Amino acid sequence: QLQLVQSGGGLVQFGGSLTLSCAASGFSVTTYPMSWYRQTPWKERELVAFISGSGDRTNFPGSMKGRLTISRDGAKNTVYLQMASLKPEDTAVYYCYTPTYGRWGEGTQVTIYS
Repeated sequence: QLQLVQSGGGLVQFGGSLTLSCAASGFSVTTYPMSWYRQTPWKERELVAFISGSGDRTNFPGSMKGRLTISRDGAKNTVYLQMASLKPEDTAVYYCYTPTYGRWGEGTQVTIYS
C-alpha cells in the first residue's frame, strides 16, 4: 500500500533549524521525484522543494530558497527537508508529495516563534 508518513514538525525559535522526514512505502523515493509543500490558512499550498527521481536535480522555488536542503535515504526510503534560519513567516503545515502517484503525506505543523 502506497503511503507517506511524516514526522519532525514542532515549535522552533526564530533563526533555528528543523528537519522534516517523510517515510514512504509502496514505492522507492530514490526512483521517483518527490516534493515538499507548505500551506497556511491564508495562502494556497505552495511548492517549497523538489528533487528529481535520479536525485541530480533539485529546485527550491519561493521565499525559502537558500535555506532549504532536500535529500533522500534509500535504505530508510525516506525523504528529508532540512530548514535553516527559520522565520515566523515560515510557520505553516508542511506536506510531502509524490508527483508520480499524486499522494500526499498527512502534513506536519511547523511553528516559528520570535
